[in-house]
Amino acid sequence: MALLQHPGYEEEKLQRVAEQLPCREVQAGTLLALMGQPQQYSYPSIFIYGHRASGKSHVMNVLLKELELPHATVSCVECVSVALLFEQVLLSFFGCDAASLLPRSPSLSDFVRIYREQCSQSPARQTRYIVMEKAEILRDTDANLLPALLRLQELVEDNVTVILLSEIVWDTFRPNTGCFEPLLLNFPDYSKGELQQILSQDRHPSYSAEFYSSYINILLGVFYSVCRDLRELRHLAALNFSKFCEPLADGKVKETDTHKLWRNIEPHLKKAMQTVYLREVSSLQWEQIQQMEEKEAGVLRGLSAHTHVELPYYSKFLLIAAYLASYNPARTDKRFFLKTSNHLLGPKPFPLDRLLAIFYSVVDSRVAPTASIFSQISSLVTLQLLTQVSHDDQLDTPKYKCAVSLDFICAISRTVSFDIMKYLYDFL
Repeated sequence: MALLQHPGYEEEKLQRVAEQLPCREVQAGTLLALMGQPQQYSYPSIFIYGHRASGKSHVMNVLLKELELPHATVSCVECVSVALLFEQVLLSFFGCDAASLLPRSPSLSDFVRIYREQCSQSPARQTRYIVMEKAEILRDTDANLLPALLRLQELVEDNVTVILLSEIVWDTFRPNTGCFEPLLLNFPDYSKGELQQILSQDRHPSYSAEFYSSYINILLGVFYSVCRDLRELRHLAALNFSKFCEPLADGKVKETDTHKLWRNIEPHLKKAMQTVYLREVSSLQWEQIQQMEEKEAGVLRGLSAHTHVELPYYSKFLLIAAYLASYNPARTDKRFFLKTSNHLLGPKPFPLDRLLAIFYSVVDSRVAPTASIFSQISSLVTLQLLTQVSHDDQLDTPKYKCAVSLDFICAISRTVSFDIMKYLYDFL
């Protein structure tokens, strides 16, 4: 672990900071250098950018709290108006009396005036920091707000630094009219080795550090190519660890028998990989589903067994209609709705009007062709249950193809009491 060094802070505090920031000591050291000593004026604004879960907010929170620096942390998502933003800053620095001085709909000049008045009564003994999380939302606010925040130190004549945290680069923020340029600091993604080191610190107290580290190594071997989000990987590690430990609890293997442990967890992790980022079900529901699948041998496994819980009612019929349109010849539509196996040939494209014609025939009740129906078709495409095969510029006649298996669509059909086998050309 690299030690942080700075002449303005006690070594003991810096050591506590370094212990809480594994694999982010370099970025923390750079930030401390930019911030300078507490009594000195700092640079007016700093822009920190990096992908989600790259440690931006965590590093800032640890530095400000452990070094006991006066600060106001503002979430641009929670502050739905500039009034809430101004109120939170004044409340953090000067208390509720100062925040109550804001008018009902405060302007930027109101905020600057009240801030300067409060500064004259209680001047800053050390740099004050305003941390703006999810700063990309500021691009959609008043055009003068972002330029003013970048040079707030000059406007209020106080030792205050505004730190913007964002997932996108500064070039997308810069106004056309120009503005004060902040210092830029990039937080790169964690490498595989760094993720291994961080996740291994969450080890279960009942097992050795080496055992949990080997589990994290297996987990990263499966998920690292598709997911490098620390929070998502941490969630997956906690979700699947009990399954990894099952052979140990049953006394079938030892902690050192990594190969057998891998063979036990591999199919489970492959199923979990289909739900990365989706959060279709809670952790408890996921475990219950896996237990149910193990008891019901031969029953449809994987996500197919529970997708019907998440799909809206009409989406199920849209998916059924899409499957019928993909595997039935168009000439048979009239026969069903007033031999070479098509399943062996694979799904075939179909136009939108054919999909809707079959949908209105198979759905139980009368359904108006509303925007909701069309939005659900888009959702099925987003979930990769349907595939759009026409070009994006063909807006008048889009074509689709159903991308699910026969077992999957049978499971969906059962949930709405629809016998799809009666309408499939291959099974007449």
